Amino acid sequence: MEDLNLFCYTNAMHKTRIYGLDSKDIDSILMNLGQKTDHTSLLMNLIYRQYNKKLENYTQVSPKVRDHLSQYFNFELPKIIKTQKASDGTVKFLVVFEDGKSVETVCLPFRNKHTLCVSSQVGCAMNCSFCHTATQGLKRNLTPEEIVCQYLVAQRYMKEVENNPLSITNMVFMGQGEPLHNFDNLKRAIDILTDPLGISLGRQNITVSTSGYLPGLKRFKELGVNFALSLHSTHSSVRNELIPINKAYPLDEIMQELDKLELGPRQSIVYEYLLIKDLNNTKKDVEGLFHLLGNRNAYINIIPFNEFPGSKYKRPSDVEIEEFKNQLVSHNLNVLVRKTKGDDILAACGQLKS
Repeated sequence: MEDLNLFCYTNAMHKTRIYGLDSKDIDSILMNLGQKTDHTSLLMNLIYRQYNKKLENYTQVSPKVRDHLSQYFNFELPKIIKTQKASDGTVKFLVVFEDGKSVETVCLPFRNKHTLCVSSQVGCAMNCSFCHTATQGLKRNLTPEEIVCQYLVAQRYMKEVENNPLSITNMVFMGQGEPLHNFDNLKRAIDILTDPLGISLGRQNITVSTSGYLPGLKRFKELGVNFALSLHSTHSSVRNELIPINKAYPLDEIMQELDKLELGPRQSIVYEYLLIKDLNNTKKDVEGLFHLLGNRNAYINIIPFNEFPGSKYKRPSDVEIEEFKNQLVSHNLNVLVRKTKGDDILAACGQLKS
């Protein structure tokens, strides 16, 4: 049994945010209070699936449990201080936390589901030249509950404000920050998000994207989710420009690690390729991709560059994008061009900034 003090602060002004707990934590709290763990699923449902967060409405729970939760836990969700809705239905949220720091989170609509693009850090330390987030630098890591709360506030907004009955069933860690640079908090957040008694997302419905942060990649198997690599070029000089940490963790070391990665039957490795006009869309780049991925079980996701204020790169024309795709297909590579969503509100890939 875990010590109850792990979940409590003696100073009532600094309560633990409830959204950092999973069902095992709730079990421990109930047992320490002399209660049966039969109520764990009820509490998890009230915390993560019900939108009325007032403790007095937890009438199915004993007064002893309610009093304890009230004394030691904070049920407040972060505030959405700004929303923008794109012409394609994409909704971008600016979510602010208790210390005043904020991140952008994006809900992407599809035919019968929603996918949420979440942030893992306030800013980012990777300094990728194609990314708007890089212009603000790294401010701090997000805590597990701050990551989880992005899901909760977005889900609540879509149902209550947008009156959209569809649930957010998929999640991509492709927002602000390098997820693997915040590995322990990322892992904890995924464990909470996939807890079957709570939000209950499937691990096969979660994708973590990395620029190639090797220390985190070496631990990736602990996450049990889909993997996406920001590849963008197979040539060192170009990749060094786009992703500076390539100098510290070169692509050949990344690929050696990926070749050892074991995924489940419904999980995948995606190689994201940001297509930039006159930089990485030549026949030489096609040959480089074939040389790197031709003998691997690879899935290439072409992402046409999304321009942002001050960016030095340009988006290729639709004809150039289609031609590049066709050249890859002619080499028997598996390719999909990602449809751009939310670019008219700076909500597309690489455009987020607090």
